[in-house]
Amino acid sequence: MYISKISIEGFRNFPHNEILFNDGVNVIIGHNNSGKTSLIKAISLVINSESSRRLEMDDFSKSLTLEQLKNNPPAVTITLTFKKSIDEPANSEDLVTVSDWLTVLNADYEAKLTYRFFLPVDKHDEYETALADCETKDKAWQVIKQDYLRFYTYKIYGGDPTLLQTADSDSLQKFDFQFLNAIRDVERDMFTGRNTMLREILDFFLDYDIKSTDEAVKSNEEKVAEIKAAKQVFSDQAAALITELQRRMRAGKDQILNYARQTGATFNNATPDFDGGISEVELFSALKLIIGYAGLDIKIPATHNGLGYNNLIYMSLLLAKMQVNSDGKYLGSNAKVFPVLAIEEPEAHLHPSMQYKFLKFLKENRLERKVRQIFVTTHSTQITSAVSLDDIICLHNLGNEIVAGYPGKCFADNDEGRESKAYVQRFLDATRSDMLFAQKVIFVEGLAEQVLLPTLTKYIDIDIADHHIAIVPVGGRYFDHFLQIFDSTRPFTIPKMVLVLKDRDPERKRKAGGSFGKCYTFDVGQNAALYDYRNHIEDKLETYQAHPNIRFFGQNHKNGKTFEYELMLSNLQNDILLTRSISNKDELNDLIQWYNDGRPEVDLLNRMRDSPASRTFRAALEGLADNTWTQQERKEVILAFRYLSSVGKGENALELATLLEENLLLPEMAVNPEDKTRKIFNVPDYIQQAIHWICQ
Repeated sequence: MYISKISIEGFRNFPHNEILFNDGVNVIIGHNNSGKTSLIKAISLVINSESSRRLEMDDFSKSLTLEQLKNNPPAVTITLTFKKSIDEPANSEDLVTVSDWLTVLNADYEAKLTYRFFLPVDKHDEYETALADCETKDKAWQVIKQDYLRFYTYKIYGGDPTLLQTADSDSLQKFDFQFLNAIRDVERDMFTGRNTMLREILDFFLDYDIKSTDEAVKSNEEKVAEIKAAKQVFSDQAAALITELQRRMRAGKDQILNYARQTGATFNNATPDFDGGISEVELFSALKLIIGYAGLDIKIPATHNGLGYNNLIYMSLLLAKMQVNSDGKYLGSNAKVFPVLAIEEPEAHLHPSMQYKFLKFLKENRLERKVRQIFVTTHSTQITSAVSLDDIICLHNLGNEIVAGYPGKCFADNDEGRESKAYVQRFLDATRSDMLFAQKVIFVEGLAEQVLLPTLTKYIDIDIADHHIAIVPVGGRYFDHFLQIFDSTRPFTIPKMVLVLKDRDPERKRKAGGSFGKCYTFDVGQNAALYDYRNHIEDKLETYQAHPNIRFFGQNHKNGKTFEYELMLSNLQNDILLTRSISNKDELNDLIQWYNDGRPEVDLLNRMRDSPASRTFRAALEGLADNTWTQQERKEVILAFRYLSSVGKGENALELATLLEENLLLPEMAVNPEDKTRKIFNVPDYIQQAIHWICQ
């Protein structure tokens, strides 16, 4: 079986939520305060018999109105739904464990456990009277904390929660819930045989070569007899050691007894002496975990290793303990049936490569059914890149309401959906999965936009870092694959605000046949009888203009083409875009100067470096008969075309970002004539509009 779903009401930042789980590994991600730790705590409250199930005032959801608080005492209700696993063996003890909690009585059974923390009914009238005069929520919560929290109690119900049938404690003990939090000190649980956990593990794995022998080779009775004989050999050897120890202690014992006689400890013929024996379990206290290095004659105590390395060792011991706890031959009826492991932020102590290896080990361990279900909360893009989309659960705080998204469930069950899912999975495997962790997402076409956007926003007095936004370059043709994860109009998605910056990139093709190819901006519509025209932004703007959480922005005007093209169109007044390494720098510098001096179009065309591309462009512009393009616009086209031809996609972005950052540090007006002043830089209008939308 596995925990298929959790329903939470009134607990922390989960006022009313339902979250689905996978049979196996569940990687729970989300930005800070999205509820990851609270979700693990909620699971623990139902099935972890080792920890306290009483709650504090801060564990209640504060979403209730004052009127709701006055009418009913706040309560916490958490329900876990269990379903049959696909690979569940026919002779599994799972069904026996949950038989009294069944809510679906067929082969694919379903069972429920419900934790409820509440104020007993006999206190309700008194409670309502006490809160009647409260004028604010703060006052109401204060009264609850001071006068009524101590009366709260909890119950765990099995089956249909409305029937209030108390779950029997013996069955609840069959769950083994182990939790490793992010702020843990494994050296507090020293790696010696004195530690209870390690002692239990050592006792279980003692004579493991005998215990693990297949029963077809050696019967259970033969194993018991062999282990009993080994214990006798150890007992005989230990007795000889105790005898030798007593011989060496003989003279010293006489001296000790002399002190006893002098203090009067030997009255009534009572004589202190030393005797004893030692068992294997008692001798475990003499053992301590050490780390030896192959090829080197070095052994050091585990407590002297780094915290990350010791956490790996500690987690391996914990998994061994879970194996011990679930072994029916060793613990009999006290054995656990359903081991669950929860790990909070394993990246807190593990190097990225160790994170990947550890997660791989956990998945293999689960397949061997040593741990039945695994929950991992993480901020690590390394971990999310190492798991399937189906394993990921993304928690998102949407206006103080927690919603859960399931990236693996967002795609249609058809060829197109499977292709999109496979593409996104490959993308996350090869890159960091920042988009799943951020509060908001900006998809861009390439490196240039990704590098420059954080700097451009500073020129409009917005620091994008304050809004927890991930900027993700995915290539213009592939936006649709990723949007399926975030489209709030569809089920299972993550409803984050998503901005897409897409280039207009006009194209045309001959009506007689052929395929679409790039064209100049001034070509569009010039020969409608011969060509069909299109661009890459208009249909997207229309489709998403009223979408709840996704917007497209681009250069939607007649001279719009690409991001770099638009940078030049917005900054024709000076040479701020001309970085040190840009090609054709002298030519561009002259073109900008001549444009601002009002030189005619022919001068600008003559200044262009001669090349096949320049000749083709010149011929097309000179052949333009459309009089709606003014002389000013025609000259702007020349500068934008030459700038776009001089920068490779993304090649210039890092240098330009540095130059623009340095420009921001300069004063707007110089104190001394020789001082440099800040150059004017204009952020393209569509980018300003886009940033204001996503940062609203």
